[in-house]
Amino acid sequence: MMSLPFYQRHHEHYDRAYRHKALQSTVSQYQKEAKSKSAVYAQGSTAYARGSAAYRHASAADFSLDSSAAYSHGSSAHDLESAAYSYGSTAYDHSAAQSKRSAAYSLDSESLSKSSAAYSHGSESINKLAAAYRLGSAAYSLGLKDSNLMIEDQSYKMSPKAKRAKQNLVSEDKENEAIDYSVPIFTGREVSISGITDTEEERIKESAAYVAKRNLFATGEGVSVSKVAKSTSEEEHHEKKSRKVAIRESAERVALKKTLEDTQAFHKKLNQDKLLHAPEFIIEPRSHTVWEKQNVKFHCSVAGWPAPRVTWYKNNVPINVQTHPDKYIIESRYGLHSLEISTCDFDDTAQYRASAMNVKGEISAYASLVVKRYKGEIDASLLHAGTLSMPLGFGITPHGYASRFEISFVDKFDVAFGREGETMSLGCTVVISPDIKRFKPDIEWYRNGVLITPSKWVQMHWSGERASLTLTHANKEDEGLYTLRVVMGDYYEEYSNYVFVRDADAEIPGAPGAPLDVQCLDANKDYVIVSWKQPAVDGGNPILGYFIDRCEVGTTHWTQCNETPVKFARFPVTGLIEGRSYIFRVRAVNKAGISLPSRVSEPVAALDPADRARLRSHPSAPWTGQIIVTEEEPAEGVVPGPPTDLQVIEATKNYVVLSWKPPGQRGHEGIMYFVEKCVAGTEDWQRVNTEIPVKSPRFAVFDLAEGKSYCFRVRCCNSAGIGEPSEATEATVVDDKLDIPKAPGRIMPTRNTDTSVVVTWTEPPDAKELVGYYIESSVVGSGHWEPCNNNPVKGTRFICHGLINGEKYIFRVRAVNAAGLSEFSQDSEPIEVQAAIAAPSPPYDIMVLESVRDSMVLGWKQPKVTGGTEITGYYVNYREVVGGVPGKWMEANIKAISEKAYRIQNLKENMVYQFQVAAANLAGVGTPSLPSQPFKCEEWTIAVPGPPHDVTCTEVRKDSLVLLWKEPVYTGRSPIAGYYVDMKETEAKEEHWRSVNEKPLQKKFLKIGGLKQGVSYVFRVRATNQAGVGKPSDVTDPVVAETRPGTKEVVVDVDDNGVISLNFECDQMSPNSKFVWSKNYEPIEDDSRLNIDTKGGKSKAIFKDLGEDDLGVYSCVVTDTDGVSSSHTIDEEEMKRLLALSHERKFPTVPLASELAVEILEKGEVRFWLQAEKLSGNAKANFVFNDKEIFNGEKYKMKVDQKTGLVEMIMDKLEDKDEGTYTFQLQDGKATNQSSLVLIGDVFKKLQDEADFQRKEWHRKQGPHFVDKLGWEVTDDCNVMLKCKVANIKKETHIVWYKDDREIMVDEEHDFKDGVCTLLISEFSKKDAGTYEVILKDDRGKDSSELKLKDTAFADLMNEVCRRIALSATDLKIQSTAEGIRLYSYVTYYVEDLRVGWMHNDTQIRFTDRVKTGVTGEQIWLQINEPTPQDKGKYTMELFDGKTGHKKTVDLSGQAFDEAFAEFQRLKQAAIAEKNRARVLGGLPDVVTIQEGKALNLSCTVWGDPTPEVSWLKNEKPFVSDANCILKFESGKNVSFTISTVSTLDSGKYSIVVKNKYGTETSDVTVIVISVSGQTDTVQGQDQNNVTVSKKKKTTTASKWKEGEKKDFIKPHVEESIATEDTPDPNETPLVETEKDTKSNQQAAKNDGKATAAEIVPQPTESLDRQGKKPLEKKP
Repeated sequence: MMSLPFYQRHHEHYDRAYRHKALQSTVSQYQKEAKSKSAVYAQGSTAYARGSAAYRHASAADFSLDSSAAYSHGSSAHDLESAAYSYGSTAYDHSAAQSKRSAAYSLDSESLSKSSAAYSHGSESINKLAAAYRLGSAAYSLGLKDSNLMIEDQSYKMSPKAKRAKQNLVSEDKENEAIDYSVPIFTGREVSISGITDTEEERIKESAAYVAKRNLFATGEGVSVSKVAKSTSEEEHHEKKSRKVAIRESAERVALKKTLEDTQAFHKKLNQDKLLHAPEFIIEPRSHTVWEKQNVKFHCSVAGWPAPRVTWYKNNVPINVQTHPDKYIIESRYGLHSLEISTCDFDDTAQYRASAMNVKGEISAYASLVVKRYKGEIDASLLHAGTLSMPLGFGITPHGYASRFEISFVDKFDVAFGREGETMSLGCTVVISPDIKRFKPDIEWYRNGVLITPSKWVQMHWSGERASLTLTHANKEDEGLYTLRVVMGDYYEEYSNYVFVRDADAEIPGAPGAPLDVQCLDANKDYVIVSWKQPAVDGGNPILGYFIDRCEVGTTHWTQCNETPVKFARFPVTGLIEGRSYIFRVRAVNKAGISLPSRVSEPVAALDPADRARLRSHPSAPWTGQIIVTEEEPAEGVVPGPPTDLQVIEATKNYVVLSWKPPGQRGHEGIMYFVEKCVAGTEDWQRVNTEIPVKSPRFAVFDLAEGKSYCFRVRCCNSAGIGEPSEATEATVVDDKLDIPKAPGRIMPTRNTDTSVVVTWTEPPDAKELVGYYIESSVVGSGHWEPCNNNPVKGTRFICHGLINGEKYIFRVRAVNAAGLSEFSQDSEPIEVQAAIAAPSPPYDIMVLESVRDSMVLGWKQPKVTGGTEITGYYVNYREVVGGVPGKWMEANIKAISEKAYRIQNLKENMVYQFQVAAANLAGVGTPSLPSQPFKCEEWTIAVPGPPHDVTCTEVRKDSLVLLWKEPVYTGRSPIAGYYVDMKETEAKEEHWRSVNEKPLQKKFLKIGGLKQGVSYVFRVRATNQAGVGKPSDVTDPVVAETRPGTKEVVVDVDDNGVISLNFECDQMSPNSKFVWSKNYEPIEDDSRLNIDTKGGKSKAIFKDLGEDDLGVYSCVVTDTDGVSSSHTIDEEEMKRLLALSHERKFPTVPLASELAVEILEKGEVRFWLQAEKLSGNAKANFVFNDKEIFNGEKYKMKVDQKTGLVEMIMDKLEDKDEGTYTFQLQDGKATNQSSLVLIGDVFKKLQDEADFQRKEWHRKQGPHFVDKLGWEVTDDCNVMLKCKVANIKKETHIVWYKDDREIMVDEEHDFKDGVCTLLISEFSKKDAGTYEVILKDDRGKDSSELKLKDTAFADLMNEVCRRIALSATDLKIQSTAEGIRLYSYVTYYVEDLRVGWMHNDTQIRFTDRVKTGVTGEQIWLQINEPTPQDKGKYTMELFDGKTGHKKTVDLSGQAFDEAFAEFQRLKQAAIAEKNRARVLGGLPDVVTIQEGKALNLSCTVWGDPTPEVSWLKNEKPFVSDANCILKFESGKNVSFTISTVSTLDSGKYSIVVKNKYGTETSDVTVIVISVSGQTDTVQGQDQNNVTVSKKKKTTTASKWKEGEKKDFIKPHVEESIATEDTPDPNETPLVETEKDTKSNQQAAKNDGKATAAEIVPQPTESLDRQGKKPLEKKP
């Protein structure tokens, strides 16, 4: 990128006067190529530049529309003053076809005829481009003024980068290379302009070149540049002149204008035959709706050849500007025509027509103008934001100009009070009549007369019926008068009310309120001036100043801008980054702390105002493709001259703001400024901004000494150097130029409503730049001031709301400007908050009640607004009406009439009259009513009565109301017999009237019930006599059936003296309100039976002697209120109730909550007591026994508690002499009462026994005792637990259990945990029946508790045990055995009391040897031996606990039966095999120890079927008989082993093996021979001389059946054998050692019931216990 000065490197655009060497070279190459290829183009360019320069000079001096013709060529947007430019610009911007044709023209084109044809085509394409021009016209109409105002600074303002392809600029080292590039717009001293040449040929050439070059650059293609030899013959001539000379040649604009007009005239003649066509509206005028006093402008654009002439019409009448020179302005410039109407009024509402005509025809376009009038007191100027500030397009209503909409507001929002941060909502229900679905209203909200637009702070909603506005986060800026405007066509209605927003609670107590209304002023590149308004609340301490914070948009980081607080409410914030946007907030600080921050300001960009305006409007001239280089080479540079008009625009104690104008001489590049200062009277100038040059012609100077005088001057600088300084300013004192305003004066409060006061004041003298006023109020004598507003109000009048009715207030005001808040004004005079009175509104609905020959009786309705006080009377006027022309009004009465009916005398018979009535009160006579309908004065001769009058509704509630009326003045020919009341809903049609009563009413009032809440009704009354029913009365005003908040009713009361009264209270009274009591809705005139007592807001009607004469309906109405009324009916039943209550109050009794009663206390004391409902502090009691008063003493303890109303007497114990009657006598003021209790005979004896028992119980409880007596419970394990609860236990307390007087030994002492003692009895059964007793004892005493578990008690316990056991039963299981199939279930344990029953297919089973039941331990089983298919089915086991049966079921069928039966077959075969297999039954020991030489004889018994084979092994080797060892097997079961003489060789392990087809079994015996010399004894089996050794043997069994099978039989008992010598020597030590086996005879383990069928092995038929041997294990 090309090199830029340091102050421009961060910009995205270039100063239009800045040049770089690379750019200069590129421009030079372009010029040379252009000159060599198109001299025509160069000539056109020269002429264009000459005209443009002249235009620029003209623009600097004059900004009128007439002088902007040339400017319109160079800009692309708005003003089409040149026809030539219009053609080219239109084609350039919007015509694709023209672009394609224009591409044919290039820099190398030499054919002028082709150029001319292209131009001709461009001219013809104008009509096709109307849409594009229409877009430009809108921008022109709205932005023309702003565009003209911007022309002044364009000579030195920067230009935005061209919106084309990215710029490619050549560098110096590539100067000679041919490259493609796009050049940004640089407006030099000379600017080319087209269309101003002397000959047609030159104009065509110039136009062709312009179109070609423009299209070339518009399509993004670069200009091919190459260095070409310069030819002197092809060089074009450029006029050179300086800027100063050009400026002085401003007179040339007149000649340019004339030349332009001549050129346009020539265009009209060019190819006239081809261009002729009828007028055509490219842009038609559009309709407008404006407010009065606004200006409006109609625009239209017309094409056609010759140029059409446009005439404007109003309602088809031509508009003559000469006759209304100040009213209408008609302009026509190059196809753009306008009609401007100044200061519109209602008469300007009309239809306007623009008619265009030429030789080819005429065409018209229409537009309407509607001018609306303002309503209300709001200043209309507040609503004028510009020439056309209201939305357009309302048009005419569907019903034309004469249509009217009735707009009313229902459920309106009241004065609202909120706090900062809260959400507030305002709303109104809008009713519009007539309701046209296709014509919807426009809903507008205003705050203080300024239209509110939706934002993040404000939301608006329109539901079609209700308009609402929500403040999502209320701030003090939101405080003000809110107005809802509903616009319907040409009509609108408004409703307004005030919204108050208080400060949020401060985070620091005593901190001030937050500032408000933060705004950014005078924003430029270097700084932004931030302003705000001071808060009304200072927290009790003066505000020391303010801190300003800034935050860059898009971030959340806040930076404090000032180190010390500033008091002035404006502050320039510096240090901003150019081009970035910021938001600001302000915080107030006082001695207590810092306030909450204000609401943030709107975002503001750090840009010069001109740059900001250019960015908003996006102006850009079309790129012409021409680069003009003058004799002033940019590289030379011009030192800028001094700035002008330097002045101090703002000076405070903290800063000074300077402003100046840029210099006239500054070269072609941007300039910057240096600000210098010096102390006044010296020449010691110091540069203020040494580090950061200023780029804007404004600057804020800080760090000045307060009170000193300074002078300032400014220098300009650029790359060429620093210019001369400007003239210095006058001496400026560093101090606030703006003084704090003085206090306002003449504070005048006046009454407004019952909660508001109007405060007025006078503006302080010499007040400057006032922001507004703060008003404060204080209750007289409180010394506490509260702000009435938190947003400064403008004007000198304010309504203070939210005050307390009846309180007296004083007010004070202070003024606010940027310098601070003034002192408070003097306090106003105190004023009591009450509603102000005003004259009443007009009466209405005037009707004739009777008419005779010379008089008429009128009736009317009371005014809707009484003016805050009661109506004192009415004045009636009348006038004659002759031939429809009314005459002069005449007074009918001079003295005010109190009734709403009046007879006017001395009228003329058969004359027609009109009447009007005016009401009067203390404020004066109100506005008269509208004239009534004409009534003819003539004699009424009808037989039926006239209409009743003065029909009113009172006592309105949600479902009822009371209707009152007065009898007709004209009764007809017979007396009135009664009245009929009709009613209907307000919106219902006339045919929906219905009668409330079927029979005529004799009274003139009726309570109507059955109304629907929230529904509006109307009523009327008709009188009847013998002739019939008369004319109905006027219809009442609509009444909504609702009970208003705070509605109170008449309350009947009977005081302590028995006086009966009716009481009514009202909290809505005005100062003039009165209570009016009536009986049967007639005024009470006889005060002999009733006294009225009214004090404040309460009134009481007191009956002197209530009797039958007083029966009736008593009502009370409060005047000067919104219908506050109520009534109470006293009939015979109510009268009797009140008289009874009165008698009770006259002769009062002390009310008792309970009569005299007696109770026994814990220690056996006797307590007599009664409870009175209420006792005063003076109440007392007398205690009487058998007609003798007793007193407080040792025997009687008496007490009276006035607070609770409890009266009691306590006796230690009852003796026989205490039998009798006890009486308590009460006296409380004049009220008395007594209550007695008779204690005689059995009643006394029972009470005495209970007292003795309780006394003994108390003594018992002094030691260890039972709280809960001994009882039982059955645990989850079906065990019985005896338990009791004890108290007052200590470590030494012992507990002993007994059963049937025999002590039960307990293994461990009880720890009395939780005070509960238990005794657990496992597997409870009949043997556990008996009497159980538990005794507690220690040194303080003992206590016992007994529990009998016999007979019924035992049966109940056993039933519970059985129930628990039955519940513990498991589900039935199926088990196969060798005998058959077994069904079984397990219980916790079994007792005989639990009865078991079995059913097969719901049929009771009869038990036989094949099917039997039994219990084995905890198993309850049913055995089915040798099962058959008939045994299939459902089996049910029922356990009966004595009360309830518990069933368990299993299905033994299908697969379950098949599997069980197969298993049974297998086990049966296994049992047979086990029974018949070979085995050693016993006889062989495990180990035999014998001396050498002895005889050894071992024998055993074997068994098996068939008889087993027997063999012997020695040391695992076969062993057979020989001479020394004899083996015998006799009788198929007896086996013997004999060694006649043993030797050491005979030692070893001997095994006997028995075997048959069912199995094999081996039994081992170990023989140990001890060598002993000299002894040769023989051991024989049964010989006494032999030694026989026999020891217990281990048995190892091997079977052909599966290993691991459990053997379900009892294990054999193994005896211990000891080898002894038959005839031992007494002195000889036995040589035989035996090895003891401590194993005892073991029984077979019982089956746990959970084994599978394969684990069950049948027991052998022969018991093994008696054999004394174990079976041998079968080897595998």
